[in-house]
Amino acid sequence: MSNFKIGDQVSVLDDDMDGVVSAVSGDKITIETTDGFTMTYFVNQLVKNLNSSSLSGTIKSFNAQKIKELKEAPTKHKQPLAVRQKGEIPPPEFDLHIEKLVKNHKILSNYQILNLQIETAQRHVEFALRNRIPKIVFIHGVGEGILKADLDAMLSRYEQITFQDANYQKYGIGATEVYFKQSK
Repeated sequence: MSNFKIGDQVSVLDDDMDGVVSAVSGDKITIETTDGFTMTYFVNQLVKNLNSSSLSGTIKSFNAQKIKELKEAPTKHKQPLAVRQKGEIPPPEFDLHIEKLVKNHKILSNYQILNLQIETAQRHVEFALRNRIPKIVFIHGVGEGILKADLDAMLSRYEQITFQDANYQKYGIGATEVYFKQSK
């Protein structure tokens, strides 16, 4: 049984084509492409597109009062935490590891995985810019450094952004902090 349902936005894996699921019949999925054509594919030929509404929900779900209560509750820490100003809300963190982005990542090529990771990061950056979020953190891991290099290249295209390696004590060497210059 497929995990696709009518209305899902999908992309065809081996073709530059996107569409919306219009029918599901066993392992065959019929989509209406962005060009208006109706095409049928097998489940393993399609991948669901991530929607940015989950990003919106993540940002809106930050409850300042709950965070303040958690901060004030006595806790035992083995390592010193990064020093924060009183009342400061921690920045949103976005994990770019592919297994956090899609369920069936094993069918994707390395090129598709990297594109999906960079497109996800770009959506988060655009959302943060639109909503005047001062700082976000991307967790990309260490690996061979290809994702970090592409992430750095993508971020450097924005004039209103500065970025640096994230706090080593908290994230190790596999994360990048992104700061957004706020215009008045």
